[in-house]
Amino acid sequence: MKKNSLLLKGIFLLVSVVFFVVAARAEKLSPRYTNYKIKAKLNPETKIVNGEMWLTWKNPSTDTVATMQFHMYLNAFKNTESTFYKESGGQLRGMSKNDNDSLTWGYVDVLSMIDDSGVDLASEIKFIHPDDDNIYDQTVIEVPLNRPVLPGDSIHLHINFVSKLPEIFARSGYSGNYFLVAQWFPKPGVYEPAGMRYATKGQWNCHQYHGHSEFYANFSNYDVEITVPEGYVVGSTGALQNVKDNGDSTVTQIYFANDVVDFAWTTSPRFEVVEDMWNDVKIMVYLQPEHRQFAARYISSLKIALEYFSKHLGKYPYSTITVVDPPISGSGSGGMEYPTFITGGSVWGLPDEVRIIEMVTIHEFGHNYFMGILASNEFEEAFIDEGFNTYYEGRIMDAAYGDSTSFIGFRYFYFGDRAMQRLGYTGMKNPKIAEVYRYAWQFPHGGYSSLSYNKTATWLMTLEGLVGIETMDEIMKIFYDRWKFKHPCARDFIEIVNEVVTKNLGDKYGENMNWFFDEVLYGSDVCDYKLASIKNKRVRKPKGLFDTIVEKPDTSATGKKLYESKVILHRLGEVIMPVEVLVHFDNGDEVLEHWDGKERTKEFSYKRSEKIMWAQIDPSEKIKIDVNMLNNGMTLEPERNVARKYMVRFLFVLQSIIQTLFFFA
Repeated sequence: MKKNSLLLKGIFLLVSVVFFVVAARAEKLSPRYTNYKIKAKLNPETKIVNGEMWLTWKNPSTDTVATMQFHMYLNAFKNTESTFYKESGGQLRGMSKNDNDSLTWGYVDVLSMIDDSGVDLASEIKFIHPDDDNIYDQTVIEVPLNRPVLPGDSIHLHINFVSKLPEIFARSGYSGNYFLVAQWFPKPGVYEPAGMRYATKGQWNCHQYHGHSEFYANFSNYDVEITVPEGYVVGSTGALQNVKDNGDSTVTQIYFANDVVDFAWTTSPRFEVVEDMWNDVKIMVYLQPEHRQFAARYISSLKIALEYFSKHLGKYPYSTITVVDPPISGSGSGGMEYPTFITGGSVWGLPDEVRIIEMVTIHEFGHNYFMGILASNEFEEAFIDEGFNTYYEGRIMDAAYGDSTSFIGFRYFYFGDRAMQRLGYTGMKNPKIAEVYRYAWQFPHGGYSSLSYNKTATWLMTLEGLVGIETMDEIMKIFYDRWKFKHPCARDFIEIVNEVVTKNLGDKYGENMNWFFDEVLYGSDVCDYKLASIKNKRVRKPKGLFDTIVEKPDTSATGKKLYESKVILHRLGEVIMPVEVLVHFDNGDEVLEHWDGKERTKEFSYKRSEKIMWAQIDPSEKIKIDVNMLNNGMTLEPERNVARKYMVRFLFVLQSIIQTLFFFA
């Protein structure tokens, strides 16, 4: 045993030295608490990946850690009783309920797990269920360690595993000879020391795989060897370092990726690869042959996103970005994000005016910032990635393609991306169904996407409207600079908002902005202000018998009439927002009123020789969170174009339908 132990330690040392010498060439951007050397070999016939992994995990805490927890994501596709399958109902990302009768299932199995003392820990592995009592769920394992890991110390594990890929149902798997290999290896959870995020004591954060949750992982270095049959084209997270012909009709490609939170790859003999450059970033598009005409749209979208994010948040820190165009039969893997590696989606004949390719590409690329660099816990706070990224998707799309034509751009039928995002929230049957702040799998049916993505994007637009775009950009830039390559939480973002708003605007919105987040993040009520009525009453000279002298208005000198005019506003929703009210008089004069929005009914009164012709709550549309902007205005001028009024309502409904049909993660 002693000789074996020394041999194993020697192997670990050799592998580690080679790996870290190469990794050291790149600037260290993150703590790198986990590091991987993986050899993966795909058998396209059996759909099996045989894997061998050398894992190093460093204890980031002052605790002595006696167990490790690992995600076993592919076991979500092992049977109909997994938590993922039960929550998704067999319908997530396009598979109908009846398809499971013929579905090829998937799994991941640890064959051995040998520590650096030569002890195989595999026999001690047990499945745990930290989120529910589903004894059939096998997506998290716990492993007692032979030697506890001391504070600041590291453990080395040599793991042999086998991953059986499922038919593509959600995110990972195969369709014919197309493979999208994601969440495919045993992956440690995140050990959170006391004080990190919300941890009051050291703990493993390792949630089960749920239907509506994504991921949370350490920043790591990856050295991955991928072996596939000759003729198969490979695309991957990271940068290609070398290609080896194995002389047995297989080829091995070696990829390195530094300071990333995940590693995914794809392969197919049908891919056509188009390459380009943006500054020092290599762009690679993996296309289906029938979609080759979309290469320029993918590349243009990536360049637009790279330019915008680099300008408004920070320089893209990686040397490559890969986008995969899945086949229609593999559309369940479309619209997904991994570090430096995203999947898009297209169909033959898609016109340039329908910018789904652009929207999905820009959105998925943005996750490299909000999932990959600002690595929040998507299980618990999905909105920090999904919602923040959706907010930037709208900004980029509208800036690039026009704020009214960025999503659909036909001559007589058009609307913008930001408008679509808002409708994804305001068009909900019940926008009060839940608050944004809750664990991803705890949302009621229909709530996760609309609230985590669309409502969050909408309240970020509202915050932008209240504080101004310059202050909003400063908030986001500080958030990025302060928390890049770390794991921020909601509390960290709110702290920065309070800091910047107070510095720039003083007490304009109170002592801090906590009230705003209580309403839009932690609360489920809606915002709805209504302009209830406009009244113009002519002031006339008093008539009749009077016992005392009454001061009478005198309009004879000017020859003008005098009016007492009122604008009456109602707060229909429970959410309180400061709003502006624009009042327009018949001579063209305008008055901009400011209202704290607190009263249920608010009245603005005027005594002038002009009548009010119309009034508008929130004329600049700063309060995007208002669920019904159609009741924000009123005019005493007759509606000359009745058809236009009903067309606006028709487009409102149609936008909601399109939002549903073309939603990507």
